[in-house]
Amino acid sequence: MLTQQFKIKSPNVVYHSDCIISDYNYETTRTWVEDNTICAAPVSQRYKFKTSTTVPKLGCMIVGLGGNNGSTVVAGTIANREGITWRTKDGIQTPNYWGSVTQATTLKLGTDADGKDTFIPFNKILPMVDPNDIVFGGWDINNANLAEAMERAQVLDYDLQRQLVPLMKNIVPLPSIYIPDFIAANQSERANNVILNKSKQQLVEHIRNDIRNFKSQNQLDKVIVMWSANTERFSDVVEGVNDTCDNLLASIKRDEEEISPSTLFAVASILEGSTYINGSPQNTFVPGVIELAMKNDVRIAGDDFKSGQTKMKSVMVDWLISAGLKPVSIVSYNHLGNNDGKNLSAPSQFRSKEISKSNVVDDMVESNKILYKENEHPDHVVVIKYVPYVGDSKRAMDEYVSEIFMNGKNTIVMHNTCEDSLLASPIILDLVILAELCERIQFRKCDENEAGVSLEGTETFENLHPVMSILSYLLKAPLVPRGTPIVNALMKQRACLENVFKACVGLPAENHMLLEQKLLCREERSVENKMEKVLKKETTTNTMNVEKMRVLESF
Repeated sequence: MLTQQFKIKSPNVVYHSDCIISDYNYETTRTWVEDNTICAAPVSQRYKFKTSTTVPKLGCMIVGLGGNNGSTVVAGTIANREGITWRTKDGIQTPNYWGSVTQATTLKLGTDADGKDTFIPFNKILPMVDPNDIVFGGWDINNANLAEAMERAQVLDYDLQRQLVPLMKNIVPLPSIYIPDFIAANQSERANNVILNKSKQQLVEHIRNDIRNFKSQNQLDKVIVMWSANTERFSDVVEGVNDTCDNLLASIKRDEEEISPSTLFAVASILEGSTYINGSPQNTFVPGVIELAMKNDVRIAGDDFKSGQTKMKSVMVDWLISAGLKPVSIVSYNHLGNNDGKNLSAPSQFRSKEISKSNVVDDMVESNKILYKENEHPDHVVVIKYVPYVGDSKRAMDEYVSEIFMNGKNTIVMHNTCEDSLLASPIILDLVILAELCERIQFRKCDENEAGVSLEGTETFENLHPVMSILSYLLKAPLVPRGTPIVNALMKQRACLENVFKACVGLPAENHMLLEQKLLCREERSVENKMEKVLKKETTTNTMNVEKMRVLESF
């Protein structure tokens, strides 16, 4: 059953005019080693959550606004907002947000009296921004307006593009930061819209001013900055340059060469109090950036949109290892023809992508020491080639070889045609919407004897950690707080999102035990006893009828 509206009837949650307060009992299991034996003990800790229900007017500034992702996400949002339909050879098409977790998936609320699951739209569990209301802007090293960028991308159907041109031609990217050393040389021909003759300190101030102007001109409550531009080469983490917050800021003032454009955007965004999300695989978040975000209590998330091949890989490897099969060779091949593929044809930029794609199986391998010895890993190779003809329609081919029972081998080969920007655009929207929601969630530990959920003026809540690992479901190489395990298994990442949001309304985590359906209840036993009596009676009657027939036949 799917329902749009719901009400929580529980002493563990109170709905106030501007917030939801919930009392949540977090239960987990703590393990430790004692005398060469693993010990386990259940642990219970009460938390109180406070979620603001005031949905802001939100803006999103995209670095790389004129790229395939930027032009597609803006075009798709406008088409949905305006209800634009278009004709293809398959007939009349209508806009949608398929591929978006927040807009096109459901969340299990519970089960009804008959044991049937009850679902609500994911975006109803807590108040969220409507993607149709997001105001978009941003930067690009190319000066094409978004109508021209959309045509250049060749992602959307022509009849849809035709109708969107009047609505997009006046959206022009702001000049962006261009440092040729960090992206492929083949991008120089696009770079006609760049900020000139400024030091890195001046570049940071320029971007900060752009964010402030965008926010004020559009009368926004919040702005989230999203990197969807070219993949950069990895930056060297150098002691005294970008290893601490103070060193990073001093290095920017000194105009140090190893400070990348994406890091400059991150610093500017953090200093303006705007959440920054890195949608590419480079190491934007050097230690100094992370420390700066923590110092200013500003949210950051990354790295690299998880849209196609990697998402499938995180499901496949989790399934294989959970089934007791041992993946020993994973070979992934891609070819694509958009500008992302062109930029990745350079070795330094490909290396950034290779790292983000290769680490996706690590936690799943680590989870099973029966299959894998210490420091043993599957052979894992990633290849990306630039083939201009295929454009945005990326081809991904994977081969998984696993060892199975009695030294057998199992090989799974998969071909996946990924419409790159059409898969990435809903993820961009989800990241923006969920990041904004996470800014409104606060929580704290409760004392043992603390009373329930009434909101007291003396209560002090803490924001979620500035490093938003909660968004890992949407990112290839999840950024996590220092010392925190990295989770890549897709369903675990999804469960984290669902269960945290359910905790915000005082509902328990989903455990799938269904204990209520594992025992016969009294009514079922009564029904079974009655059925047995009926069957016995019918058997007795049938036996008597047979005897009567025999007597009659004897005459």
